[in-house]
Amino acid sequence: MDFRPDPELEAFRAEVRDFLAYDLPPELAHVPRGMASARRELTAWQAILNRKGWGAPSWAKKDGGTGWSVEQQVVFDDECALAGAPTQDGFAHKLLGPVLNYFGTPQQKAEHAPPILAGERLWCQGFSEPGSGSDLASLSTRAERHGDVYALNGQKTWSSYAHRADWMFVLARTDPNAKRQAGISFFLVDLKTPGITVRPIISIDGRHHLNETFFDNVRVPAGNLLGVEGMGWNITKFLLNNEHATTADLPTLQSYLRRMIRLATEQRFGDGPLIEQPELALRISKFEAELRAVEMMVRRAAALHGDQGHFAHAFGSMLKIRGTELQQRMSSFLVELLGDYGAVAYSGPSEEGSGLSGLPGEAFAAGVAIDMFFRRASTIYGGASEIQRGIVAKLMFGF
Repeated sequence: MDFRPDPELEAFRAEVRDFLAYDLPPELAHVPRGMASARRELTAWQAILNRKGWGAPSWAKKDGGTGWSVEQQVVFDDECALAGAPTQDGFAHKLLGPVLNYFGTPQQKAEHAPPILAGERLWCQGFSEPGSGSDLASLSTRAERHGDVYALNGQKTWSSYAHRADWMFVLARTDPNAKRQAGISFFLVDLKTPGITVRPIISIDGRHHLNETFFDNVRVPAGNLLGVEGMGWNITKFLLNNEHATTADLPTLQSYLRRMIRLATEQRFGDGPLIEQPELALRISKFEAELRAVEMMVRRAAALHGDQGHFAHAFGSMLKIRGTELQQRMSSFLVELLGDYGAVAYSGPSEEGSGLSGLPGEAFAAGVAIDMFFRRASTIYGGASEIQRGIVAKLMFGF
């Protein structure tokens, strides 16, 4: 890998930065990292991106996207996070979008791609189930075909943002007699369909972004089957390589580093700033080195996305392990860095953009402790680290 600065990439970074400086309205520039934007802000930002021709940064040009390289996508995400820009619908753009564009029929693309690009149709993911989280092949939600429809029955849990989504992409078992992976299919489900119930799960950080979703004889048109029946596992492997890169959440890691440096520079210890303490400066430097390594891993994982070989899948698992474990250590260090203020679970901004409450220390400590609580789950959601290590051992070493 060439570590020298790429003049063309730096020129692109300058273009993105100028665009954000002039076209990102101040009232939208307040998104707390790690949280999805409110729907009204996401839709407004999507319209701004569409006017620029940047509505789908991770899609190919033939699919209505920018056709950017992996490096350009990383730069764009980094600069948007730095500017506090609203998020896009990650489920639609980075997870479902590539799957839809690769496996979808022309009719499915025509139905779903335009409202995704317009920010008018939000998506969520229906994979995990009670007792069947990291082991997706053990899922029990059933889809039985009756003529032109499937009857969907079962339960999904940890459904992020299902309470505000319009559609869900769902894994369901269509052949109970086939081998576990072979009997699974991939469906696109309208959440307004009768028989669907979404119930909130309030996580340890006090936020509502998780849900459990119930399906009671939900009628799903056969045309909403993506690919062919029994192909769901192969489609899922395609999707999970992208999810693992997304789960590493590079913009959040970058924001952690920036916050560390800012706190260490602004907070005092004795007669000088904290950053002058050699041991603390060394720890921050080590985090920065680890972050740079994850950045390179994200680029490699994204570049391998089109390769469905063993190495691509194993590399996605390696990235998921490294990225999420670094999230936990960096968020814990931020709490430590705050001293006594780190013990206070200030609520911080919510996905709806609410302000601070004015408690002492909240101006610089808001959201740090509750984010650390939330990151305890990062090595579980998207596939537990223990499962990911098993995947790497099996695919790379034959264990």
